[in-house]
Amino acid sequence: MAELKGRLLINEPLAKYTSWRVGGLADRLYIPFDKQDLCEFIKSLSPDEPVFWMGLGSNLLVRDGGIRGTVVNTKGRLKEMRMLDDGSIYVEAGVPCAHVARFCADKGLTDAEFLAGIPGTMGGALKMNAGAFGGETWRIVKSVEMLNTKGDVTQRDPKHFEINYRSIKSAENEWFLSANLSLVPGDSAASIQKIKGLLEARAKTQPTNQPSCGSVFKNPDGDFAARLIEVTKLKGYSIGGACVSEKHANFIVNTGTATATDIENLIKYVRRRVQYLHGVELQTEVCMVGEEKA
Repeated sequence: MAELKGRLLINEPLAKYTSWRVGGLADRLYIPFDKQDLCEFIKSLSPDEPVFWMGLGSNLLVRDGGIRGTVVNTKGRLKEMRMLDDGSIYVEAGVPCAHVARFCADKGLTDAEFLAGIPGTMGGALKMNAGAFGGETWRIVKSVEMLNTKGDVTQRDPKHFEINYRSIKSAENEWFLSANLSLVPGDSAASIQKIKGLLEARAKTQPTNQPSCGSVFKNPDGDFAARLIEVTKLKGYSIGGACVSEKHANFIVNTGTATATDIENLIKYVRRRVQYLHGVELQTEVCMVGEEKA
């Protein structure tokens, strides 16, 4: 067994790793040195050890009771990104989506501009088939690298996954290590300008200066979650320190004192009100994990 180079933290508060700035303790949090170190770390674990992966901590609500087992944090790690000989882009799971968008544009490749509007890492985008501004992650995926509980790395094609709107079904106990993206050659300057426009639109319509997770609910068929919440007159409605954004109704912001319980209770309240008034059961896009506080 190779010597591990990463950092292992015990009883680590997860609030500082999540974009909502809430969440209890992780029994163990591992920050890998690089991809190879992560593979060695996974090999060192008991086969039945629960493992949870976290990138930028967006699209994620960690409950106040925290997460049992081991959390792997890839933020600032698994950050390699390069253009391959066949023109595809190799990108590891820890690279922020916004960096991928800019890198592809600089290389004169189009169709990845939408990634600039996703506030997470490539690993998270793969896991949830993240999308923004009409683009969707798995439309540009050529192949992925997966890591299993034994520390083995395998290649997978999109055909090995059940790809849906904001969700992916894959084998149990496998995690995304990297992806090869297949893109279309185009005008670099035009792509950079498009990214600039998307980011300006995002800043105008979303509460980017407040702690949030991004969109809380999936859009129902033929409608928008934000529209349904707004016509339910829930903009500005709050529970504890959690508040439905005045700027975008599908965002819940932490006004400074929110707990994970406040946020989850507000999510439940919004769902109940929208279903009661409009007969639509909103489905959450945000991933809620961990245990209730005892």
